[in-house]
Amino acid sequence: MEPQLLHRVGDGVATVVIHHPAKRNAMTAGMWEALPPLLDTMAADPAVRVLVLTGEGGTFCAGADISTLRGSPQQAQTLAVLAEEALAAFPKPTLAAIRGHCVGGGSQLAAACDLRFAEEGALFGVTPAKLGIVYPASSTRRLVSLVGPGTAKYLLFSGELIDTARALRTGLLDEVTAEGELGKRVAEFTRVLASRSQLTQAAAKEFANGRTDRDAHWADQARGSGDTAEGVTAFLERREPRFTWTTSG
Repeated sequence: MEPQLLHRVGDGVATVVIHHPAKRNAMTAGMWEALPPLLDTMAADPAVRVLVLTGEGGTFCAGADISTLRGSPQQAQTLAVLAEEALAAFPKPTLAAIRGHCVGGGSQLAAACDLRFAEEGALFGVTPAKLGIVYPASSTRRLVSLVGPGTAKYLLFSGELIDTARALRTGLLDEVTAEGELGKRVAEFTRVLASRSQLTQAAAKEFANGRTDRDAHWADQARGSGDTAEGVTAFLERREPRFTWTTSG
């Protein structure tokens, strides 16, 4: 099978799989280009409430396919940044499910997700210093916002890999599971996310990402959505709420 991004949707969860096992799921130029329109499709699908990004088999993503850098490194980096920004802007919760190596462009994609869960034994690295590449400013700022300037400098200056314990301690990861338990935990947690109010999640995502010009917009959405009334009624009636507001509606 050619290198590509596979995807499926079920029970409110869209799963995007980085599929290039011959090169440990390294991202080709075509794969970088394919991600933004795929995300647009998922964002517009009312059946999608959560998006999971993962890699085929036992590796998340070993970075960019280095063979694509021989022609125009700048063009390859531009494609990667556009894909990263599209993932960061996805209006619904996103979660990176990580096994094995999450390196270079893989770490770039994982950092663009809202949450990162990893299986014990995963390894993380940001490796432009090994190739003499200037890491993009937007990617650097995103990394700093996750792990702080000290750890970001350690990763960027050295290109060294860190394990799940250090990644969890520094904020690069949100959860670590035992080997073989990642799929079960991700399925369990995404079910929780899919059951919650998309209104709450969408507003919280914008606020947490630093947007400051949409307070009135979200106040209007809350007044007109019916989600608050439904949530309170469901709580008092001791039943699961049936939220109706959607980002795609």
